[in-house]
Amino acid sequence: MKYGFIKVAAGVPVVKVADVEYNVQQIESLIAQAEGKGVEMIVFPELCITGYSCQDLFREQLLLDKAEEGLMLLLDFTRKLDIISVVGLPVVVNGLLYNCAAVIQRGAILGLVSKTYLPNYGEFYEKRWFASAQDLSPVDFYLAGSSVSISPEPVIFTTGDGVKFGIEICEDVWAPIPPSNNLALAGADIILNLSASNDLIGKHQYLRSLLAQQSARTISAYVYASCGFGESTQDVVYGGCAMVFENGKQLVEGDRFSLQPQIKIAQVDVERLRTERRHNTTFINAQRQASARLVVAKSVSPRDFELIRDIDPHPFIPKEADMQTTCEEILNIQVSGLAKRLYHINASKAVIGISGGLDSTLALLVTVKAFDMLGLDRKGIIGITMPGFGTTDRTYNNAMTLMKTLGVTIREISIAKAVTQHFEDIGHDASVHDITYENSQARERTQILMDVANQVNGLVVGTGDLSELALGWATYNGDHMSMYGVNAGVPKTLIRYLVSFVAGEMATDTLLDIIDTPISPELIPADKNGKIKQKTEDLVGPYELHDFFIYYFMRFGFRPQKIYVLAQKAFAKTYDDATIKKWLTTFCRRFFTQQFKRSCLPDGPKVGTVSLSPRGDWRMPSDASYALWIKECENL
Repeated sequence: MKYGFIKVAAGVPVVKVADVEYNVQQIESLIAQAEGKGVEMIVFPELCITGYSCQDLFREQLLLDKAEEGLMLLLDFTRKLDIISVVGLPVVVNGLLYNCAAVIQRGAILGLVSKTYLPNYGEFYEKRWFASAQDLSPVDFYLAGSSVSISPEPVIFTTGDGVKFGIEICEDVWAPIPPSNNLALAGADIILNLSASNDLIGKHQYLRSLLAQQSARTISAYVYASCGFGESTQDVVYGGCAMVFENGKQLVEGDRFSLQPQIKIAQVDVERLRTERRHNTTFINAQRQASARLVVAKSVSPRDFELIRDIDPHPFIPKEADMQTTCEEILNIQVSGLAKRLYHINASKAVIGISGGLDSTLALLVTVKAFDMLGLDRKGIIGITMPGFGTTDRTYNNAMTLMKTLGVTIREISIAKAVTQHFEDIGHDASVHDITYENSQARERTQILMDVANQVNGLVVGTGDLSELALGWATYNGDHMSMYGVNAGVPKTLIRYLVSFVAGEMATDTLLDIIDTPISPELIPADKNGKIKQKTEDLVGPYELHDFFIYYFMRFGFRPQKIYVLAQKAFAKTYDDATIKKWLTTFCRRFFTQQFKRSCLPDGPKVGTVSLSPRGDWRMPSDASYALWIKECENL
């Protein structure tokens, strides 16, 4: 399980009803293909050795004997294979017939699981032939030349590297309380489902939703294989369905109604699932009621690792199809949060520093929408532009134009004179552009905002975003401080899309130019051409990389080594390995050393799954050591 990943597959063979020899050959072919592609476990459809639609032929002793022989052939075929294969067949136990899944590896039967819920309605009548797992008594018997055990109690299998998986069969997942509930709570990371679900209008969409929800509810990976071409079409059609889900997200899906056999392969991130479970106290509490018998698989040879999953380089950015809905929802969260705060303190005034950059632009747009929601006059919004030593004409003009367009009160207060006086007071050489030079400006601006808010009995709206807070890219008790930080839950990469979304509503060129402006605190004088000289991403690193690091570090607790591997795949066409390593090291160092700023953050709304609020999602000592993380970064 390198980096927490395991490669799983759903196989859909072409079958012939009651032709065991043919079906076994098809299954063997898919097992061989999967083994060659590094798959570690593969699941096949329900009763795939005989075919699901044999009907009363399941009463024929010849078919049952041949099914057992077919399993023996599969055991012999897999004798030297590490892959775990799960196949379906009818099995006679103490005179009753059961619809079973056999788990096989290296020529041995690891275990046998019987179907619990037998559909006997509509086109299904399995109780005509099969008994339920609920009818079982624990028993040891011989099957395919091997001694096996079967019982009604839940069974969890564990691979040589500790991945745990459980099995349910078709109708089981449609039941009010699926067996996978107990299996997941008892520790199964992955659920394998052998199915034979026929296709009807609208059924597949419902099935996909059902499996996604079950995967999400159990915080598990769900691997589903349903029978396809070759099953009897006497009354119904089996389209063949192969799907893999991970915590509610579909990783892969096969081609339905294909005439060809198929394998759908996915890499499941078991480490990610386990992190989610540890974080979810509801899941933890429910575990008390779960139990299962554990079966250990055989140890396997080490495999070469290749990351085959698609890794989104921008995990905070919604998909294009969801962009409008997501942007609307984020803005509504921000607006509602600020509106409640204004309403609670009975404020009709808000003070906000407008720099002409992305963050302050979004904060101003949110404030305007909040005032509109409350029916307050926009003139109660005091937008203050505070030009300093590094302010450029571009950002100044954009700030002024934006405020005029939105109809807020405009104030311009230069900080140059006050900061120059401050330098004289503390004995600082103004020609030395060090951290004192920069932070004095940020703190002067914050002082102005706070004091104006006192003047007008208003509230200072903070503009700093989630990415800046993670990196500590803010001046302590400067732009780090406000009375309500509307952007505190929004990462930098997402802010551009939110402003762009509003720009589409307003159709203003000013917002588009703000989007195209380089990110900068503008605390260092401009170059000789009057353009921005101090570019944040040149100093601290690309925000798209840092947001990627933030997501996987905070959301899933991944170690630097794994984040590095994911980033290599996600940014293969953008950054080389050395660049990724450099900025990942910077991220780890800054994240730890800047915690003291996050420990005293102002209130602000949580927007997504990642938040840095010290009162909720992220509580960390300000003096925690980064030694472990930096050492791993250095060894990448």
